[in-house]
Amino acid sequence: MTGSGSGSGSGAGSAASAVFCGYCGKAVGEGDHAACSSRLGVIDPPRFCSQCARRMVVQVTPAGWTATCSRHGSTASA
Repeated sequence: MTGSGSGSGSGAGSAASAVFCGYCGKAVGEGDHAACSSRLGVIDPPRFCSQCARRMVVQVTPAGWTATCSRHGSTASA
């Protein structure tokens, strides 16, 4: 299922337009997000939209995951 968003499937949202951390939901320029990036890069799906910091609806399946923001659409793992 894909929405109208521009999900890239990278797990951390599109890095170029990321304003908020996909794992903790805080501003990217605020604090250290090395641990967040590590978690998102390994297996965890994003929990917060990287464009608006809204909590995303996440569904994990044996084949991967999808994370959906009500405003910006879906992102899926490969």
